[in-house]
Amino acid sequence: MSEHVANIVWKRMSEGFGYEEYNRRHSWGFDAGVTVPAAASPEYRGEPDCVDPEEAFVAAISSCHMLTFLAIAARKRLVVDAYEDRAVGRMEKNAEGRIAVTRVDLHPKITFAPGVLVDAAALEKMHHDSHEHCFIANSVKTEIIVNFEH
Repeated sequence: MSEHVANIVWKRMSEGFGYEEYNRRHSWGFDAGVTVPAAASPEYRGEPDCVDPEEAFVAAISSCHMLTFLAIAARKRLVVDAYEDRAVGRMEKNAEGRIAVTRVDLHPKITFAPGVLVDAAALEKMHHDSHEHCFIANSVKTEIIVNFEH
């Protein structure tokens, strides 16, 4: 159906290549010409001014849920003025004993246009359907919890 490409570029900047020495900074390039500075998370010798893969994974889940929610709202003719989320991923050992992002909690806050009324049950169904149709959620084993307010 579609293909998505990211170009990942890393070059050694250290003299040696021991675990304590080599740099983790690299870049992610995307087809729109956007380049994102990336690195390992600071806990794994990365740099705090870069995006790490775990953050990007959590952001991708949240972004996909939001875009799916907006599509559902548009099809229902429910005008959304704003959408914010504070997505939180948890890394821990999974059932196989490997470290993984095992859970992502989404905390979306939706502001509908004035006069648009959505009751709690309808909002819950929209989030449920968003999760069911989110391409990223359908691609991962990570548990995704949607904690929304009405």
